[in-house]
Amino acid sequence: MTAIIEAVDLRKTYMMGKVPVEALRGVSFRVNAGDFIAILGPSGSGKSTLLNLIGALDKPTSGVMRIDGVNVSKLNDARLSVLRLKIGFVFQSFNLIPRLSAKANVELAMSIADMDASRCSRRAVKLLTIVGLKERMGHKPAELSGGQQQRVAIARALANNPKFLLLDEPTGNVDSKTANEIMALIYKLNKENGVSIIMVTHDQKLAGLAKRTINMFDGKIQSDVVN
Repeated sequence: MTAIIEAVDLRKTYMMGKVPVEALRGVSFRVNAGDFIAILGPSGSGKSTLLNLIGALDKPTSGVMRIDGVNVSKLNDARLSVLRLKIGFVFQSFNLIPRLSAKANVELAMSIADMDASRCSRRAVKLLTIVGLKERMGHKPAELSGGQQQRVAIARALANNPKFLLLDEPTGNVDSKTANEIMALIYKLNKENGVSIIMVTHDQKLAGLAKRTINMFDGKIQSDVVN
């Protein structure tokens, strides 16, 4: 099976003034289509750095990060922008545009990829229906609960039919009841819709839904376990 993500001996060093800090120290793993992976670890373990490399938001100091068979390190900024369209990002802070409706927020993601307006509209309606917001798609973010805003963010992340979803603490800004609803939605997207998911989380309960758990510590993978 061809990996949608392949990391080989990833290393990332940052300079803190004149002091080098090794954020990643030889990380290797593969992600196949349909996988649901949770990445866990304490602050400073390298989770955020790894997330940025998987999302093509940064490049490794050494090693290879392949996304859909393409070596990220070899791409210029223009080609990186195109590659990112294959990745659906869901952040803790939602990052919705306040003046736009839920539907318009989802449509905007597709218009950036040059999809025509009528197709954008149809797909936005379909995705918002999938995430349970059929009756709320005309509402602006301020008129939606935190959980509903995160559902819009998930619909937006799916807009361009990405190779995988990259979730960064997706339940970090919602209450426990809403977190359970978001967890159920994420599980459904993977189980029923076959969406590949890589998720960074501190939530052990949420991580328990994943098919595989990667534990990080001190810039290395400490364990990689199939659940």
